[in-house]
Amino acid sequence: MRVLIQRVKRASVTIDGEIVSAIGGGLLIFVGICDEDCDEDISWLTKKIANIRLFDDENGVMNLSVMDTAGEILAVSQFTLMASTKKGNRPSYIKAAKPDISVPLYEDFCREMEIAVNKPIKRGVFGADMKVELLNDGPVTIFIDSKNRE
Repeated sequence: MRVLIQRVKRASVTIDGEIVSAIGGGLLIFVGICDEDCDEDISWLTKKIANIRLFDDENGVMNLSVMDTAGEILAVSQFTLMASTKKGNRPSYIKAAKPDISVPLYEDFCREMEIAVNKPIKRGVFGADMKVELLNDGPVTIFIDSKNRE
């Protein structure tokens, strides 16, 4: 499972001209899922995301988590995070899980994220043509791959 986390001042998801999810300050999380992903990946990632220190403390040092700041979270499924660009110029998405696998795992990720931060999170709409708008704060953008735990 791969996630791209962006610290944002605000973020929203629009579908067919209508805003379906929006947050103020917090984290926008793009979620990519492959066939090999499982509950262990979800558990590790949600704990990591809930506790990762990406927000400034009173001294301007990134020393606070989204929980420390009462920030909001918006999770958006994004199969393109599983792209392979090794050969040629057209990315391959062969590693991206099909919906019968990825939808339940995305839903599980969102539920586990809510448990980890002890509050509801906002979501995109799986498989929809979403327009994601954000104001990146910093900018701060972090990539995490549950299969490559550095």
